[in-house]
Amino acid sequence: MVEPETTAVPPASIYERSLLLLVAATIIVVDHLTKVIIEGALPLYQSWTPFETLPFVRITHVSNTGAAFGIFPDASLFFMIMAIVVAAFILIYNFHLPADQRLLRLALGLQLGGAVGNLIDRFRLGHVTDFVDIGPLAVFNVADAAIVCGVAALVLVMLREERQRHMTGQQTVDPADDHHLSVASKHQVSAE
Repeated sequence: MVEPETTAVPPASIYERSLLLLVAATIIVVDHLTKVIIEGALPLYQSWTPFETLPFVRITHVSNTGAAFGIFPDASLFFMIMAIVVAAFILIYNFHLPADQRLLRLALGLQLGGAVGNLIDRFRLGHVTDFVDIGPLAVFNVADAAIVCGVAALVLVMLREERQRHMTGQQTVDPADDHHLSVASKHQVSAE
């Protein structure tokens, strides 16, 4: 019996592995800087409308003890623990990911940066500083936006992989098997 030939997936390079860390570090720095600026410039629960023509876009300084966009209030300790677990998982997973997974690393880097950005606030303040206030939506911050974008990118990765799997599955169908399937389905229809 002949064994099917398997192709080894090359390991990721140091550059590829560092992509996740670079994205996460960028999010953490931008998130922290914007929060510190808001905390110093705008009193808590005060708003500023930078664009008079867009009154629904405001900067509103609020504190959040829950999750992104203010859901699950007063669960700061739970979210601290979850952020640490998620960050550890992402870092370990990044080390084991093979080469050519840049979009997945970008998605995970956004999520890692967002989780750590809000985790820093929870340790530093006991709550997260939110400030982007767009109409009836909840107030959020750079870390929250990064997490949402990271999840959206992860969904795109999963859809792309599913499409590739589907296309590969169609290309490997044996035409003889296809003929037998169509003959069998004709027999099944005539039997009904």
